[in-house]
Amino acid sequence: MLAALLVPIIIASLFYCGILIRAAIQRGAVPDIEAVALGAITNFFDTLGIGSFAPTTAWLKFRGMVADRLIPCTMIVGHTPPAMLQGIIFLILLGVFVDPVLLVGCVIALLIGGLVGAPLVAVVRTWIIQLVVALALVIAAVLYVMANLDLMPGGGTATSLPLSLMIVAILANFAFGVLLNFGIGNYAPTLVMLSLMGMDPRLCFPIMAGGAALAGAAASSRHVFIGEVDLRIATGIALGGIPAVLVAAFIVQSMPVEMLRWLVIIVVLYAAAVMLKSAAAGRRNERSDPALAAAE
Repeated sequence: MLAALLVPIIIASLFYCGILIRAAIQRGAVPDIEAVALGAITNFFDTLGIGSFAPTTAWLKFRGMVADRLIPCTMIVGHTPPAMLQGIIFLILLGVFVDPVLLVGCVIALLIGGLVGAPLVAVVRTWIIQLVVALALVIAAVLYVMANLDLMPGGGTATSLPLSLMIVAILANFAFGVLLNFGIGNYAPTLVMLSLMGMDPRLCFPIMAGGAALAGAAASSRHVFIGEVDLRIATGIALGGIPAVLVAAFIVQSMPVEMLRWLVIIVVLYAAAVMLKSAAAGRRNERSDPALAAAE
């Protein structure tokens, strides 16, 4: 059963990377150097448990590197190759210990959700995307605070779940897949949910990373074809992120990250406040000039 996931992820990785490289060449998108550094830093700490979406969103907003409405799509396109590598690593190291029905069910549900949500971002109004991203940043900050104060659910030792909870977990992963397209990472909510259900937190990583690998490839391919993405930034994030994952997974493996989390919380909350302000301004402009809504 594990091979049934690993083989598609490896094939999807090669296929998606080919799509990304081809699109970058065709559109003359030279990887941005700052994005390479951003991808290296965020994916290094993502592999160690910090998470990559919230700090990436905050930095892109803080530096004005990407238009607000392009941030979610650009981010998922760029972070997908490192996420695929994480998926392969965690599945090989820990996937054999997870109930195969739970593992495959959650991964497929996240994949379907990612496909369903991909075209929605392109048609949703900019201020709504800004609002969703701002709320995602606030939620991420709350989770970081909980982690630093040891308030996160400790989890149990289970490798599987009862049927009723398994169904809930699978349905939740579908929703996480849809939200993935709006810049809301699936790692933190999946980890919290499964830990509360009694799963061993270590065994959540194959589910989270395996799902992110396939869902990210499917959704990101659509974003690249739709064109709602800054390929300079996305390719830079991917280029910096891949070697960073390998260093974190096989060389560093673990390190104290509490102080870094506090710093990330400050940056993330600042970005959330700025994004909320932009969303409010966009909403006011739409009300004063309905033609703006029709133009988006």
